[in-house]
Amino acid sequence: MDSTAKTFALGTKLMPYLAILEHDLRALWTSRLVRLWLAATAVMTLLLAAANWAKFQDATLIASLLFPYLVFPWFFVVVVLGVSPVSGARAEVLADGILSRPVSRCEYLLAAWSARVLLVLGVYLVVTVPAVAIVTLAKRPVPEDAVTLFGIVSSLGVVALVLTFLVSLGFLAGTLLRKPLLAAVVLVFVWYPIGIVLNAFSLEEFSPISLSRAMSTQLRQPWRAADAEARGKANAQDMEALARQMDHFLSVFSNGQPSPAAKPDFFEGGRFTDFSLLRVILGYGLPTLMAVALAMVFFHRRDL
Repeated sequence: MDSTAKTFALGTKLMPYLAILEHDLRALWTSRLVRLWLAATAVMTLLLAAANWAKFQDATLIASLLFPYLVFPWFFVVVVLGVSPVSGARAEVLADGILSRPVSRCEYLLAAWSARVLLVLGVYLVVTVPAVAIVTLAKRPVPEDAVTLFGIVSSLGVVALVLTFLVSLGFLAGTLLRKPLLAAVVLVFVWYPIGIVLNAFSLEEFSPISLSRAMSTQLRQPWRAADAEARGKANAQDMEALARQMDHFLSVFSNGQPSPAAKPDFFEGGRFTDFSLLRVILGYGLPTLMAVALAMVFFHRRDL
């Protein structure tokens, strides 16, 4: 009886959270931004895979498919989705509606944050998982690669963690600045310079640019470290080809000329032989928790 009563009480406490979560998920899915993003990321993934089908090995091709989620251009979509729940006109509706009912601010904020995280990760996984499966299972006119199941799962999980961090960062910026457009612009002009500086030191646990370059190394990592040493260093030619392809991709949007090809040793897998999955998880996981906690603190102190 006691366990049944506790379960019923827990379910009752979660009802407001689940109701807001379901409402936000439905509202987000009906928005044009989300549906256009789903279509655009599917088309871009298909184009990237088709363009490099006969050029890149498995690890390099998969890394190129993950690049748009880590660096450009889907950063903008994720940030816009993150800043909207607690800023702008949404805050006025929140003050007049949800907070006048028995729903706490923390319940609303966590439910809105969860809805956006679930939506972003859902779009990301729905597109990338089939693409990665096709790349790894299909017979392509390239040398066989040493991609492992552990490397694929861990790489997809790391990118999911970075996307969760970006949503949380948008939440924090939207709570502080209150204006969605201003928050998005500030994040763009702050995040990218920081990422470029950290990339100069190859800090993949803090810079998505370095992390995207380290993806090929991680995709080839087996579960045991001893097996990883036996596989040797990653293919430098593949990394150089990936760098050229990314430079060309970015130059299309900047109306400029592709940058000169970098030296092969800059993109060698040996540059990321000290890649630590634990450091990457802590490097993005702890700031994610801090961003959510700070957003809740500022939102609790905020006048609606």
